[in-house]
Amino acid sequence: MTRDPDPPPDSDPLAERVVASEIVHRGKYMVFHVDTIERADGSRGRRDLVAHPGAVAILAVDDLGRLLMVRQWRVAAGRALLEIPAGTLDVHDGVTEDPDVAARRELEEETGHRAGAWRRLASFWTAPGFASELMHLYLATGLAAVADESRLAPDEDEELELRRLSLDEARDLVETGAIADAKSILGILWLDRLRSTGGATAS
Repeated sequence: MTRDPDPPPDSDPLAERVVASEIVHRGKYMVFHVDTIERADGSRGRRDLVAHPGAVAILAVDDLGRLLMVRQWRVAAGRALLEIPAGTLDVHDGVTEDPDVAARRELEEETGHRAGAWRRLASFWTAPGFASELMHLYLATGLAAVADESRLAPDEDEELELRRLSLDEARDLVETGAIADAKSILGILWLDRLRSTGGATAS
């Protein structure tokens, strides 16, 4: 049995209307603000929110079926995490980067590879309780290394270690908790499901 689609926001009885917004900080990519909302019954409340331009994450699979992953230090977690390549959409003059373009840029910057075939798998909210980040998940295959002299380099503040794992190895690390990054867990399990149904190819 399929679930009925959600009603449009303007007719949803759970909808909350923003009646006031106070910006408390502007960061490099994000804007932090406190919104006053009004519910359908007229009652009001406050929401601490982070406005985010969105992001991409890539399941990059080489010709041997191995996932390209990156290990990097995450201050919020207090540890280095093993993750699939990912990054924030750039914003220039108020225009947000196309996710299809961003995925190609991030793959090259973080892994030094380009892909011959791309497939968008899903889009999902990473933390809808407080952030507007919508992440787009891609499958990239037909990988080829980029010569160092022509490669797009990682951001100046990024230190990355490139790792290659079989899908079985990656799934085992998810199951043991060694891979603890949400987008990577989702992506690896999604790819494992695609493999089991014969759909783990890009186009």
